[in-house]
Amino acid sequence: MSPDVRLLTAGFDPAAELARFTAAHPAAGGVVSFLGQVRAGQGVEALDLQHYGPLTLPGMRGLADEALRRWALDGLLVLHRSGEMAPGEPIVLVAAAARHRRDAFAAAEFTMDHLKSDSWFWKREKAGGEWRWIEPRAEDHADIARW
Repeated sequence: MSPDVRLLTAGFDPAAELARFTAAHPAAGGVVSFLGQVRAGQGVEALDLQHYGPLTLPGMRGLADEALRRWALDGLLVLHRSGEMAPGEPIVLVAAAARHRRDAFAAAEFTMDHLKSDSWFWKREKAGGEWRWIEPRAEDHADIARW
């Protein structure tokens, strides 16, 4: 089984993607998903994610392969946007299908923690008409350290 890993430059429909993924894995006892979206409020006007092409998609695929090695999964979905996005738009969708819920939860959390803190994206936020770079927080590094 190979994971479904995609790097997107356009928006996606999380509900449709999750429905397609779930339908593709009818033997799974559970499907766990995480949807990350651009936060609204605090004056945020836009979020911009940039990446280095030769590393990003291969790195995402390597991360997904690692999750498949560590947990008994029926399927794994990893979608990640790049480019400029408005508040409320989806950024990332991670879904794991497994016979048992613990594998699905762990794989989804592992994948998301690594995408958040050990990824190949540079993130900046626009507020008040000004762009500023966003660095990973101490909590993000702590999350990844437990794996």
